[in-house]
Amino acid sequence: MKLIIAIIQPTKLEAVKEALSRVEVYRLTVMDVQGFGRQKGNAEAYRGREFTMNLLRKIELQIAVNEDFVEPTVSAIIEGARTDPEGHIGDGKIFILPLEDCVRIRTGERGPEAI
Repeated sequence: MKLIIAIIQPTKLEAVKEALSRVEVYRLTVMDVQGFGRQKGNAEAYRGREFTMNLLRKIELQIAVNEDFVEPTVSAIIEGARTDPEGHIGDGKIFILPLEDCVRIRTGERGPEAI
């Protein structure tokens, strides 16, 4: 089992959800987050003064999958989150972590069956 964490542009959420549906991944958690990487924020004007916003709004997806779904899930996220075929700085990141255990609260099932 793996936990896939993806940080994407907010405008790409629907495209990523559609791409995940095509590979039969329907369970995910979505969170609003803020951060910066190579983009280093952007300059904005407020009341005639320019200031730099260091933290940019992003969306974090958390998806628990069994081993067979890791590569299809990653490919679907890349497909949906890229701004164009080459991609751009700020398109996001995907992290793949080992998932030690999973428990379905309703039934008490554990492991891959609980996902």
